[in-house]
Amino acid sequence: MRELLLSERKVHEVLIANEMDPAEILTDILDLAAERRALVHHVSRGKLDSESRTAASQGVIARAEELSPVSLDDLCRGSGVGPAGGAEPPFLVAVDGVTDPGNLGALIRTMECAGVSGLVLPKHRAVHVTPTVTKTAAGAIEHVPMALVGGLPAAIAQMQQRGVWVIGLDAAGETSLHDMALGSDPVCLVLGAEGAGLSRLARQRCDVLVSIPLRGQLGSLNVATAGALACYEVVRRRAH
Repeated sequence: MRELLLSERKVHEVLIANEMDPAEILTDILDLAAERRALVHHVSRGKLDSESRTAASQGVIARAEELSPVSLDDLCRGSGVGPAGGAEPPFLVAVDGVTDPGNLGALIRTMECAGVSGLVLPKHRAVHVTPTVTKTAAGAIEHVPMALVGGLPAAIAQMQQRGVWVIGLDAAGETSLHDMALGSDPVCLVLGAEGAGLSRLARQRCDVLVSIPLRGQLGSLNVATAGALACYEVVRRRAH
């Protein structure tokens, strides 16, 4: 909620449950709402729960304008600033067939913390930004630009044409994640759904396929965990 009120999105109103105990974060939210001239309504818990589309609203919800998607070209151009203050090449993540909102929300939160500059989301066969995604992302959706694309294989080709090195994370990848070649070029990690993995066309279009070494008895990680490992491997390699 606080990240939403600090963002550039227009917030129309904030609903707060009457039963909420005093808390510093609640005071902060009320102060930010006043600064943004957002209407604040104190309502019953029942009313708030009926307005909320998540299982646990934590007593506060807001109505705001929709997120504005960006173009894939804009993501490929990038505008990131590295730790040393200079321009940093784009670091993108694309998801293929991810339909679980909890996984997508957790992934977006990790992406924001890792400094990923944009998310590529297919319009079809994928979850988009829902209340559950928003809640799980814990404010990260306000900081990670997103491009909606008609089809991921075509989007991969478009990124490659613009100089983006596309790395697919796949259990069948012969190269370990820890051994992947990674220079200073723009990069995009492509993550598949848990179980199904990358689709055939997306797998074929990637420049390279890498896998996460698994030493236990289970055969896979969920996409949010796998994405976290891959994102921070890119961060680690770019820091050297």
